[in-house]
Formats: sequence, structure tokens, C-alpha cells
Amino acid sequence: MYKVVIIDDEPIIVEGISRIIPWKEKQCEIVATAHDGVEGDRVIRENHPHIIITDIAMPDLDGLGMIAGLKSEFPDMQIIILTGFRDFDYAQRAIRLGVLRFLLKPSNLEEIKEAITVACNNLLEKGILPTKENYLRNLDDSDAKNANSFIVKTALDYIEENFARKLTLADVAEKAYVSQWHLSKLLNKHTNQNFSEILNRKRINEAMKLLENPAYRIGEIAEMVGFIDLAHFSRVFKRQVGISANKYRNNILSKG
Repeated sequence: MYKVVIIDDEPIIVEGISRIIPWKEKQCEIVATAHDGVEGDRVIRENHPHIIITDIAMPDLDGLGMIAGLKSEFPDMQIIILTGFRDFDYAQRAIRLGVLRFLLKPSNLEEIKEAITVACNNLLEKGILPTKENYLRNLDDSDAKNANSFIVKTALDYIEENFARKLTLADVAEKAYVSQWHLSKLLNKHTNQNFSEILNRKRINEAMKLLENPAYRIGEIAEMVGFIDLAHFSRVFKRQVGISANKYRNNILSKG
């Protein structure tokens, strides 16, 4: 059977879809349901479904982020959006990221059944039979490429905005709706740097700007850009810039 997960913050929608679709006829079974984005992410990662039917307008959920994360990490996963969120541009972006269908509530039974049929046919065309547990990865397909680019941009933007606080790969992966392992792989592929290198480069670049102001002590600057250990800051600065932070400051001030 193809595994199906349904996610919607309206329990009546989840129950209705669960009951009205002849799942066995389509060689499908509902393996889990969820009523918010956090729970939905958890059940998806626990069950690795072949098909997801989900709303994208739920509290604490970045719908496009979730879609990109799933299509990047599980490129063969078939995603059907069923939502009351009526925004044409948003729908177009979702489809570019790999959504199979963008259905507006209230959607009729035939539209949902047709979407599920297409999802099953797509899986068959990819060589994924209802009895198979694992996905056949196809990371070169255009949907996955679009999703990967979306995720990398999301991650880099988040690092840019949050570099000054304690920041971990896990924090950024959670924001991008992917696993730490997958995000690490994407960052290396797209930037030729790992997470620590990207974060430290951003912090040191900001530190170089702050060093132009003699009012700040070097220890203060280290904290301002996110380092909790001055010795660590000093090592990273010298490794990246080639000279110590103090010498860099003296060179800048002597030129001024």
C-alpha cells in the first residue's frame, strides 16, 4: 500500500478525507494524521509517506518552507495542497517547488480523488510500487533543484539575520524544515562551505566593520558578533584574515 498522511488544523477536514476516499481501491492507506505543522513534520519523518494531503495556512507554519524541505529531502513524495488560502502567486510558487495539486477549499470529492490517482500514477512511473517502503531518489529532477535552492536561501538568510546569537545547525535546519544531515549536505554542495565556516565568515566580516570603531573593545566585539569565547574569536579571526584582530584594528586606524 502507498502510505498517506493528512495534515489540517480542522479535524472535520481530516476525518472527512479519511472516510470519503476509497483508499484500498487506490492501493493506499492512511498511516497518520496531524492537526498542526509541528505534529505534521513529526509524523512525516516517522512514517515517510508516499503521499501527503496538507493545508499550508496553519499557525506556526511556513507552508512554502515545509514544501521545499519535503521535496528536497524526499523528492518522490507526492504533495497535495488543500487550503482556503487564495493567493495565485503563492500557488504558482508552491507548484514550482513540486506541489502536485493546489486545491482550494471547499474542494469536491472528484478533485481530491483525481489528485490521488495522479499521485499514485506518478509513483508507479518512478518505479515505486505500493509494496516498496523506500523512495527511489532522483535528486537531479527540476522540482528537487528548485526546492534545494529555496532551502539554501532560507538557511543563508536565517544565518544572516541571527549570526549574533547562539546559533546551531539544528536551529537552522528546523527553520528550513529539513534534517541537519540534509541541510549540511546542501550547504556544502551550493556554497562549498560547511555550516560553521559560513557562520564564522559572517561573524568575522561583521567584526571587521566593528573594529573600525575604537570605542569598542575587542572582547566586546567578539560578543557582539556571537562568540562567547575571546580566545576562539581570536583564532578564527587570524585564520580568516591572516592577522590578529588587534593588528587589523591598528592598521585600519593608522590609515585613517
